[in-house]
Formats: sequence, structure tokens, C-alpha cells
Amino acid sequence: MASTLRKIAMAVLAPAMAIGATVGLASAPASAAVWSSCDQYGNTNLNGYTLYNNIWGSGAGSQCIWANSGTNWGVNANHPNTGGIKSYPNSKKVINKSITSLGSLSSSYNVSVPSSGAYNTSYDIWDTDYDYEIMLWVNKTGAVGPLGTSQGNVTLGGHTWTVYKGTNGANEVFSFVRTSNSTSGTVNILPILKWIKDTKGWFGNETIGDVQFGFEITSSSGGLDFAANNLTVSSS
Repeated sequence: MASTLRKIAMAVLAPAMAIGATVGLASAPASAAVWSSCDQYGNTNLNGYTLYNNIWGSGAGSQCIWANSGTNWGVNANHPNTGGIKSYPNSKKVINKSITSLGSLSSSYNVSVPSSGAYNTSYDIWDTDYDYEIMLWVNKTGAVGPLGTSQGNVTLGGHTWTVYKGTNGANEVFSFVRTSNSTSGTVNILPILKWIKDTKGWFGNETIGDVQFGFEITSSSGGLDFAANNLTVSSS
């Protein structure tokens, strides 16, 4: 999206920055989690995944992240009903393999998301140089939409998507928006990368760095709960 490179940089560096909004007032689940944080860029490593609270957008409210494991986590977010992405809480798996050297790259997800607010549930996939961003939206609610212009529909990786191609000024963005909302399933990611590379020629044999999965939240006024009940990323 418009500030996606900043989003990634903030999540990776997790600097001790001040924020004008009142971050840290949301509450973690009543049951004790293995880890929780209300810090703007709170992060931890669990079971081979890195979890980020990642409140990066302007005008954000409060948000807290909790995790029972690297594959079971969630947030309570209370962001105002205004435009612009406020946060992208996510879990990240590092791949660091070129597309042609990958034998497989897939992910299974099961999420619980609110029926109100404005957000998308998405994979955010980056090459190691952060020149290209591939987003896979598995569901969306409210006034949200991808960057770029529609390239039509394609069925890849076990899902049918509407594809958008654009740029945020810092990198190319390819967004695949599922044509119907889904809260659980498996995505075969490698055929999507090969389609971009071989069929469309939009990039070459890039080395895939990060596969992230999370909730890109624009508004969640009053406090809404988002949970990744189970999220796994596997590659060979």
C-alpha cells in the first residue's frame, strides 16, 4: 500500500519512537498468553516466526498483540474510523530462496475476524531487496482496496483472485484479492510467484525474503479482535 516499505522497515527495525496516538491502552486476552505487547513496534520470535505489533500509520489508536505460539496469535485494536492504514500486525517467516530454487512454498491459515471495521487479512511477500511486494488478500471488510489498476482475474494457488498492479513510489506492488472472502484455507504461493515471473514477466528470478501474514487495519473503532487461530508457512 502507500507506505508499505515504511511499514516493513518499521516492523524490522522496531525503533523506540514516540507516537502521538495513545498506543498501549488495548487489552490482551483474559487468559494468559505466552507473550503479549502493547508497544508500537513490539516484537518477539516464537517457533521460527517473528511476531510484530507494528502500529505504523498516522492517526492510529491503541493496539495490543498476544501470542500462544508463533502460529497462534491475535490483536485487540481500537483505531479511529478514519482513512489510511493504521497497522499491520503480523507474523513473519524468513525464506531467503530464489524462485527457481524453491521446490515448494505454501501456507495454511485459519482466522477469526470482525464483521465491522475496515481491514484486510493478507499475506505480504517481499524479495530480499524490497523492490517488489506481493500481497494476497484472503478477505476484506469495509472501505479498503489495493493499489494500482486491475489486470483481470486469475486462478492460481487454489484460489481465484483479481490482480492489481501498481507502485507506492518505493517499490512495485502486485496485489491478488480473493474474489470471495475466506477465513481458512491453504494457499500454494509458489505458482503465484512463477506466474508473475514467467507468464507476466513483471520481475526476474527474485530471492524471496519474507512471507508475512496479518491484518492490515484501517479502522476498528471501539476495539475489535483479530486472531490467527492457526497460520503455518512451509517451504522446500
